[in-house]
Amino acid sequence: MRLRPSPLVEQATDRLREFIARGEWPVGARLPGETTLARDLGVGRSTVREALRALAGAGLVRSRQGAGVFVIASTPDEDWPTRLRRAAITDVYEVRVLVEVEAARLAARRRTDDDLTALRAALAARRAAASGGDAEFVAADIGLHTTAVAAAHNPVLTALFAEFAPVLREGLTDMLDLLGLRSADPNTGDAGHAALVDAIERGDAEEAGRVLRAELAETLDRLRQV
Repeated sequence: MRLRPSPLVEQATDRLREFIARGEWPVGARLPGETTLARDLGVGRSTVREALRALAGAGLVRSRQGAGVFVIASTPDEDWPTRLRRAAITDVYEVRVLVEVEAARLAARRRTDDDLTALRAALAARRAAASGGDAEFVAADIGLHTTAVAAAHNPVLTALFAEFAPVLREGLTDMLDLLGLRSADPNTGDAGHAALVDAIERGDAEEAGRVLRAELAETLDRLRQV
């Protein structure tokens, strides 16, 4: 059971997490004391203490004053970015539709002159990226959508979309590669994106939502083919 002398806290945390996951310490069980764990793992008590703090932060154990440390869950809590990375891209995209369509409607009602300038620049950047590779094109595409969400002037929507962006970038790049969508049209989807910018510029909230929903629904159908 002894550990190698590398990042000991991480190793100790992983080993204790394994014991909990395997059921050696089931939910409700009291963990051995720090001295016993330190001896069994071949580390100092301070390392064990840090490992237990990490497990508590993951929602696996809880310290009870005067009673010890008890297992409260067999699987760790996952933060939002981790959940997104583990999720299927189609599941992420379904939520994206719900979030971004409403953001587009709000953007049409709230956009400023600076927002419109940024949207036109983002559309131009997407068109310029059509001459590059898939990764560059997807980055420019997401840049345009990020700009549209920002025009809604809702910081929660902006932050939420920022969490989606890395997962979307990976999924869309894979989709373009597997389906070869840009082989016939390097600037695929340009008409829909131009229509979105135009609807936001005109302040037509319903049209902005309709255009974006149609574009995202088409992409979602393609992702389901991957």
